[in-house]
Amino acid sequence: MDERRPLLRILLFGVQHVLVMAATPISAIFLMSATLGLDPGLTVDLLSAAFVLSGIGSLVQSLGPWKFGPRLPFMMLPGGAPLILFLAIAEQHGLRTAGGAVILTAAFCFVVLPVFSRLLRFFPALVIGTMIVIVGVNLVKVGAVLVTGPPGSPGFADPGNLGLGMATIGFTVVFYLLFTGVLRQLAVMLGLLAGTALAAVTGAIDAGHLDGGQLVNLPQLMPFGTPEFNLVAALPLMLYSLASMAEATGQTVINAEAVGKEIDKRTDVPKTVRGDALTSLMGGFVGLPLMVTSGENIGIVRVTGVRSRFVTAVAGIVLVVIGLLAPVTRAISVIPSAVVGGTAMVVFAVITVLGVQMLGRSDLDRHTSTFVVAVALALGLLPILVPGVYGGFPPNVRILLESGVAVGACVAAVLNVLFHHVRPGITARLTLTRTEGDR
Repeated sequence: MDERRPLLRILLFGVQHVLVMAATPISAIFLMSATLGLDPGLTVDLLSAAFVLSGIGSLVQSLGPWKFGPRLPFMMLPGGAPLILFLAIAEQHGLRTAGGAVILTAAFCFVVLPVFSRLLRFFPALVIGTMIVIVGVNLVKVGAVLVTGPPGSPGFADPGNLGLGMATIGFTVVFYLLFTGVLRQLAVMLGLLAGTALAAVTGAIDAGHLDGGQLVNLPQLMPFGTPEFNLVAALPLMLYSLASMAEATGQTVINAEAVGKEIDKRTDVPKTVRGDALTSLMGGFVGLPLMVTSGENIGIVRVTGVRSRFVTAVAGIVLVVIGLLAPVTRAISVIPSAVVGGTAMVVFAVITVLGVQMLGRSDLDRHTSTFVVAVALALGLLPILVPGVYGGFPPNVRILLESGVAVGACVAAVLNVLFHHVRPGITARLTLTRTEGDR
């Protein structure tokens, strides 16, 4: 994990991480732009900021300066549930309030972290494994939607896009089967590049916007104006941050297992959360939603076997460069989403397998453990498998319930406490009372 390899090799592995995750900041900013009606210039500024902050966050988590970052091969991204919450706040209260909500939530994370760290003993492998399985399934769905497009949208499940996605997966499998050594470790990137080449041959790449434009693009400070701080408006985002801390717990543990590092959850998990909060605090001042640690690169680490945290540190530097060099940003943005989705499905499925492996070490022979996992999976996977199931609930409640990861983590943690902490204590007291009565 702490090994420094030749710079060119580390750079190649770092670029592989970047190519797999680049679609997330691009799609997040394009969704922001489309939903809020942002002008093209502001969209470019936000895209630059997304890459730069993703790179800075990756450097913090990988290098671990002071008490920020666990020194694990982590990447950071915008998007997901925090983005949806950000958009909801922006639509209801304005962009300045949404930016203020991100800053308030980052500060809130620092305040509640000491309390949260004391609760980590209630997140054993049983709870974390369940959460990782839900994370993996949810991410596989995200990758699949990149291939098919959202259900009901024009061109949904287009045969051409499906073909590109499946071909990308096929290329990755062939490279992993035929190659050895470094080339096998680069199979994910080679598969993505081969899929992109196929897309170019078949005319599936739109390169029209590659020409023109400025060379360097710096993130704009407070692009929406001076942030406005509204605690009521920020409350949903603050509540979600608690679930995000639980997710960061699972990702820190599973990442440490992937690289073979023994960690102390009481000290290392707070470092991950601090890295998230610090990056989100900076992101709030350049117009971004909350930044979170990415589960994507954990799958890459497991597939390639490359464990060095300096790979993701170099990937962070590459992300910063991409964010500052506008032509590079535009070049990466032309990779078809179907190709990125095909690659992502393989990488994300590996995360699901890691969760299953963790559950396999969680004493599932105990009927209570099996029951805890079953109920948590049922409730956690419900909003993932049946989108819109909570459509009749109030918006703030719906946003929290529709986070399958948050629901699954909370249910698993509560049931684990009830079955493995509270119930044994009650049973022991009743047994003691009966024994004293018999005397």
